[in-house]
Amino acid sequence: MFEHISKELKDHAPFTIFGAITGIIIMIVFHNITSEASYNIFYILHPAHVILSALTTASMYELHIRGKGKLWMLLLIGYLGSIGIATISDSVIPFLGEILLRLPNREIHLGFIEKWWLVNPLAIIGIVIAYFRPATKFPHSGHVLLSTWASLFHIIMASGQSINWISYIVIAFFLFLAVWIPCCVSDIIFPLLFVKER
Repeated sequence: MFEHISKELKDHAPFTIFGAITGIIIMIVFHNITSEASYNIFYILHPAHVILSALTTASMYELHIRGKGKLWMLLLIGYLGSIGIATISDSVIPFLGEILLRLPNREIHLGFIEKWWLVNPLAIIGIVIAYFRPATKFPHSGHVLLSTWASLFHIIMASGQSINWISYIVIAFFLFLAVWIPCCVSDIIFPLLFVKER
C-alpha cells in the first residue's frame, strides 16, 4: 500500500506543479481584485471542486466493488472523501499559508458550513452520478485544477494588499501542498481503503 501511495503521489506531482503555476499566473493577472470578488469566485470554484471530487472518489470505490457494495457506504465514502478533503485542500491549508504570510484578512472559510445549502447537495449529486456512470480520469484532472484555483482565491481573499515576489514563492508552495496530497488521498487512497479485494 505504501508503494502504491508513493507511486500515485509521484505520478501526480508534475500535473500539480502545473496547476500551481497556473495559480500564480492567475494571481498575477488578478492582483488588484477585491476580497469580495475573491470570495464570490472561491464559492464558484470550491463547490465545483466538491462535485468533481465526490464524483471521482465515489467512482473509484464503485469501479472497484462493481456494484456489490451498499449504497449507504458509497454515500459515506463519497461525502467524506469530497467534503472532508476538499475542505482541507481549499480552506485549511491555504489558511495556514495565510497565517504564515501574516495576511491581513485571513479567515477560514468552510463551505460545507458557510454555504451548506450549495456545497453539500453538490457532493450528493457527484456521488449519484458516480453510482450510475462512474468515471475517474477527467473528474480527477478537473478537480485538481479547480482545487488549486479555489485555494488561490482563498489566499487572495486574505491578502487585501499587493503581494511581494517572496510571497508568490510561498503561495506557490502552499498551492502545491494544498492540492498534491489531499487530492490524491481523496480520489485514490481513501476510497481504496474500503475495498476488500485488491
